[in-house]
Amino acid sequence: MKMIVWNDLAMRDYHENIDYLLSKWSDRDAINFITDVDSLIFNLRQGNVEFKECGYLDIKQCVVCKQITLYYRHIESDTIELLRFWNNYQDNKNLKL
Repeated sequence: MKMIVWNDLAMRDYHENIDYLLSKWSDRDAINFITDVDSLIFNLRQGNVEFKECGYLDIKQCVVCKQITLYYRHIESDTIELLRFWNNYQDNKNLKL
């Protein structure tokens, strides 16, 4: 089983996405997002999945939902660092990994 480490940007993005969903959408949408992230992290932790390279420094990406992409990397053979929960409607020029 792999260990999952959240960096500060990933944690901030995650909470900002939840806050946005709660303020502009519904509790159900926020819960669905949280559930999707939990499921994705469970699969990463189990080592069941490996997502595609994003083309930058061995960083991988996966779609959490249509609007959000998770960027992560392996920092050791048994450790995955979550880097960003990026809103796909933002300009990728602003994406800092």
